[in-house]
Amino acid sequence: MAGPGGHFVLFSLVAKYHLTNLAILRITTGFMFFQHGLQKIGYLEGRVRVFPELTWFAMVLELFGGALIVLGLFTRPVAFLLSGQMAFAYFTHMAEGGFWPILNGGERAYLFCFIFLLLVTAGPGRLSVDGWLAKKSPGPAGEA
Repeated sequence: MAGPGGHFVLFSLVAKYHLTNLAILRITTGFMFFQHGLQKIGYLEGRVRVFPELTWFAMVLELFGGALIVLGLFTRPVAFLLSGQMAFAYFTHMAEGGFWPILNGGERAYLFCFIFLLLVTAGPGRLSVDGWLAKKSPGPAGEA
């Protein structure tokens, strides 16, 4: 059923909640990313792993970056860093297996990269520490 302007009513309802939907995307993506860090340290398997420095660096980014994304704290800079991490992982590990991400095993890195890039541009959405801090802080100097 079409509404005003020829848009479907469902689309206008979804658009009304775009900041909430963005927050859901942010929280679920951050939680999934955090789990990759837990997996690297062996927590999910119940054992401690020893790993090279590059894996250690990735694990730190995944644990702390994923947690910050879930909280919505420093969302834009953290998402920018994590998007770069996923682009680096894709081009150094997966892309050598061919062009198509579904065939070279890089679809997770590819999706994480672009979801984080979306968060850089769109921000955290609702239910974020960034949003809470923005409400608590006064405006620029000279504003009443």
